Amino acid sequence: MKAYGVIMAGGGGTRFWPLSRKKMPKQFLNLTGRETMVNETADRLMKSLDKDDIFVVTNKTQVPQMEKITTGRLKKDHILAEPAARNTAACIGYAAIEILKKYGDGIMCILPSDAYVQDEDTFAAIINQAIETAEKTDKLITVGIKPTFPCTGYGYIKYREADASISKDIKNQATTCLKVEDFVEKPDLETAESYLADGGYAWNSGMFIWKASVILKYFEKLLPDVYTCLQEIEKALGTPEEKGVIEKVYPVIPKISIDYGIMERADSVLMLEGNFGWNDVGSWDTLSALHEADDLGNITVGDHFNIDTTNCIAYAQSKLIATVGVDNLIIVETPDAVLVCAKDRAQDVKNIVEGLDQAGLEQYL
Repeated sequence: MKAYGVIMAGGGGTRFWPLSRKKMPKQFLNLTGRETMVNETADRLMKSLDKDDIFVVTNKTQVPQMEKITTGRLKKDHILAEPAARNTAACIGYAAIEILKKYGDGIMCILPSDAYVQDEDTFAAIINQAIETAEKTDKLITVGIKPTFPCTGYGYIKYREADASISKDIKNQATTCLKVEDFVEKPDLETAESYLADGGYAWNSGMFIWKASVILKYFEKLLPDVYTCLQEIEKALGTPEEKGVIEKVYPVIPKISIDYGIMERADSVLMLEGNFGWNDVGSWDTLSALHEADDLGNITVGDHFNIDTTNCIAYAQSKLIATVGVDNLIIVETPDAVLVCAKDRAQDVKNIVEGLDQAGLEQYL
């Protein structure tokens, strides 16, 4: 059975303001110094899949930029445009009906567009195992990340050992196949510490592997309102009415995540544990996953001159950032804005974006 990649790339990346903007969201940024995040995700998938079998789902306002950035990597008709943001269930359901209707059933390998993976060979081996497992078992499969510290910014997956019979016929075995018991939302620090000590929890990476036909059966069973909308769109695919029906129906699809809507309620969910240097690069303080700090704990991109500066992140686009006697700050310079933020408040940068929007300062969004 053919396997397809589906990259979810409709977000705004507001916690990376002022670098991330409406016209240049996080997935289009080059944070590693090598490639844009969406292209790095596509290249990672190409270790397991043919590039002609990779799709991306993005907001329709981002399609022109997506086509430009992914030229030579993705086929233009594999860039699926969402008329409105309806969360991950709609995004994944849309990709599932597109694949099933136009190409036949296949394995969907669903990845967010903005994660970082250090060991891409191990990542590919786990994806290959997940593809084979999904084909042979008809299970829903997710990739959980072995925790390295008590993180409060990630969701968690509680798991136990799976029946050995599930893995016995799988040729591509890169890691243990585990049975998911529960999905847990972002915990407080004390709870996160207990998860780490327990050893039976993994970080939720937001990666999913399953047959298109199987996930649609779960939509029909667990999210019937979403499924009804998808069915209406599916009937129009490949017809002259396709674009108009999508524009009409998509904005009224119930807004719900795949985690809430299906994963937390489904039976027979399996997890493959990933240990390949993963980071979701969700905010400025996670830049340490992409760049090495100096002897004083500082991470710098662009021009930076410091005196008595420790544990800071300085990102400069066009001007010199100079610091004296500061600690644990994030400082970001772009041509029209400067961000100064305590590192432990990095998650709150999104509140600046919300505030600018409410104040009518569109030019900074």
